[in-house]
Parts: sequence; C-alpha cells; structure tokens
Amino acid sequence: MAFHYSRRKLKVREEEETGELNIVPYLDILMNLILFMLLSITGLATFGILNVNAPAYGAPSAGMTQEGQDEQKLTLSVLISKKGHFISSQNTTLGQEGAAPDAPTIPVLADGDYDFKTLNAKMVEIKNAFPAETKVIVGADPDIPYEALTQTLDAIRETQAAPHRLLFPDVTLGAI
Repeated sequence: MAFHYSRRKLKVREEEETGELNIVPYLDILMNLILFMLLSITGLATFGILNVNAPAYGAPSAGMTQEGQDEQKLTLSVLISKKGHFISSQNTTLGQEGAAPDAPTIPVLADGDYDFKTLNAKMVEIKNAFPAETKVIVGADPDIPYEALTQTLDAIRETQAAPHRLLFPDVTLGAI
C-alpha cells in the first residue's frame, strides 16, 4: 500500500485565517453622510442668512488712523426685554421724557407685541442726527423669541417705508 500526502492538506491556509477587510459598508455610510451634508447646506442657504458681526475685543491696532476725532461719536445699542426696547448711546438712555428711569424707550403694546414701527421711526430719527454712523449693538434677554429678534434687526437695518434706505447695517450681537 502506498501512502501519499494530499496537496490540499500540505497547503498553508492563510487565506481563511486573515480574511479581507470589507470597506464597502463604510464607504456607503460615508457617501450617504456627504450627500446629506451637501443637501443640508443648500437647504439652509435658501432660508437666508442674517449678517451680524461678533463683538470685537481689545484696542484697535496701531496701524489704524483715528479719523474724525472731532465728530460726535455714537455708540448705539438696542436691548430687547420683556418690557420693550431700550435704546441707549454711550452714557445716555434715549427714553421718553417724564417716564421712569427703568422704563423702556419703546414699551410693548397693550396686546404684548413689540412696537417695531415706532422702533423704526426712532432709528430714522437717530440716523438723521448721525448720518455717518452705521454700527449698532443689539442685545436680548435669553427668553426673547427669535422672531422678535429678527424683526428688531429688520427695523434697525433699513426703513420700512416705500423708499427703503439703510439705517444701521453693521449689527453686532451681544448678550444682556
């Protein structure tokens, strides 16, 4: 009787032990995520973007020249609270004459809504007094609805009457 070895049993079986890494499911997930992000970005662009600036910290750089030192400087800020809009400039609060010191410049209406027409009229009045000024700081209480903030920004940026003109387009958002 002859005894011979089978070639299959002598062959080293490395293929079964190591196996191949299957990256197809990983690539499927990656492609789905990329498509989802691209569609999300284009969808958000259709809603429109509010152009606001972050607060600047620190002193101006040495290379900047201080032009218009003689002109009266206006640091306008509009604060939104449950009581209404508080409009102030540097050290003065622009309130109604004869009103309490903690009363808002433009109080809320009787039904609890904000008075954006009066706010826009006040911004036109301030713009007429300071025609070169374009900056405003807007702050809001944390519990103010987003809709009130966007309507406030609309009332501050341009006139609501038919011949639209820019009032204060450079808006910086801050927190109270």
